[in-house]
Amino acid sequence: MGWTERQRAMLQAMGLRVWSPVAGPEATATGEPVHLPELDVDTMPSPPPARRSSPPPHAASDAAVPPPSATPAPLAGAVADLDWPALRQAVAACQACSLCETRRQTVFGVGAERAHWMVVGEAPGEQEDRRGEPFVGPAGQLLDRMLAALGLSREVDGTDPAQQVYIANTLKCRPPGNRNPTPDELARCEPFLMRQIALVQPRIILAMGRFAVQALLRTDAPIGKLRGQVHTYQGVPLVVTYHPAYLLRNLPDKAKAWADLCLAADVLAGVVDAPARAG
Repeated sequence: MGWTERQRAMLQAMGLRVWSPVAGPEATATGEPVHLPELDVDTMPSPPPARRSSPPPHAASDAAVPPPSATPAPLAGAVADLDWPALRQAVAACQACSLCETRRQTVFGVGAERAHWMVVGEAPGEQEDRRGEPFVGPAGQLLDRMLAALGLSREVDGTDPAQQVYIANTLKCRPPGNRNPTPDELARCEPFLMRQIALVQPRIILAMGRFAVQALLRTDAPIGKLRGQVHTYQGVPLVVTYHPAYLLRNLPDKAKAWADLCLAADVLAGVVDAPARAG
C-alpha cells in the first residue's frame, strides 16, 4: 500500500512508524520501522466540527461526564483520506500518546466494512488487548446476544449489510488497569474513529457508554438524559445507550438498553423519524 507524500509527512510528524518496502535483496515484506519525532500538537489545525445535537439539561443526581480536551486532534489531516488497509496500518503503528508503551496490541475494529449498523464503545479491556478485537469478554458476549435478538451480527459472512454490524472503540489501546481514558487520549485517538465512521457510512450509530457519547456528541450530559431520543453525528442518526459492562453490574437497566436497540431499529425501519440532515 502506498502513502501519498502529504499523508507520509503528517504521519511522520506524529511519530508514527511508517513501514516502506526497502530496495535490494535484503528487504523484507514490510521493511523496517522508522522511529520519528513527536509532533508539537499546538501547530496542528483542529478537525472541522461535526454537526451534533445539543445536550439536554443536567440532572443533579447523575454524575456528569467531563468534556473532551481542547487539544487539537493532530492525526485528523493525516488519516482523512486513508483506505481500510492504510488506516489499519496507521492505528497499529500509532505512538500519539503514552498508551502505546503499555498495550499488547491495538484494537482496530471488527465487522462488515459497509454495515448498516455501527456500534461505538469506549476503550479496550484486558481481553480485547490480548486478542486485538473489541467486545470479546463477558460484555462482548452480552452485546452479541443483544444484537442477535435483532437479527444482527458482527460476522462478515456475505449476508445483507442491513443485518451486519461494524464495532469500534473510541480508543484503540487499553488504558493501564482499565482506568478511564483521559481527555487528551480521547482527542488524539478520535481521528481514527472519525475515519472508520466515514468509511463504513453507517445508517445508524449506537453509542455505548459515556466516553463514546462524549466523543461523538461533545456533551457532558449523563447517558440517562440522552437515551430514548435520536441524535445525529455528522448527519447519521445516533442512539445513546449503556455500555454492556455497565449492564452486567446493573441488571435492571438491561430493559432500558433493549429499548434503545429497538429505537435504533425503528429509525432504520422508518417507524421513528430521524433528525433531518443539515444542508
